[in-house]
Amino acid sequence: MSTDREFTEFYLATYRRLVGQLYALTGNRHDAEELAQEAFSRALVRWAKIREYDLPEAWVRRVAFNLAFSRRRQALRATAAMLRLGAGRRGQPEDGDHTAVVDALRKVPVRHRQALVLHYLVDLPVRDVAEELGVPENTVKTWLRRGRQQLQDVLRDELTVAALARLDL
Repeated sequence: MSTDREFTEFYLATYRRLVGQLYALTGNRHDAEELAQEAFSRALVRWAKIREYDLPEAWVRRVAFNLAFSRRRQALRATAAMLRLGAGRRGQPEDGDHTAVVDALRKVPVRHRQALVLHYLVDLPVRDVAEELGVPENTVKTWLRRGRQQLQDVLRDELTVAALARLDL
């Protein structure tokens, strides 16, 4: 099988899954698609090596997650610079298709969110999550426990606010 065809099959088999994972991580469908495309672009130029890995999809996911974190750091630095310069904060319109869970995930610290996405959405065992994130298994277990609790708290708070709003209290 040709290298191009092999990569195309890999891409078609894994693209939607990666976009779904990135959507859960970023909370934005457009960003998720853009990050996935960039990660696959990087994989394409290295495909001869990556195709030999046990899990080429894990390599692409790792690149995409790293890109997402890099973008977040850049955005935070830009925001800090704007605040130092006295510029006002400009709101971005929210996508209409956010679910309550994705919105709640956005409120969970990024490392906890990453562990939750890898473990529950990607369905990786704790051992593999730890390896992919480069941390001990006990750290992943702690992040998962805290992330679940934070997610539960956020969802409970949002449901309470929505219920009170319906009662006009």
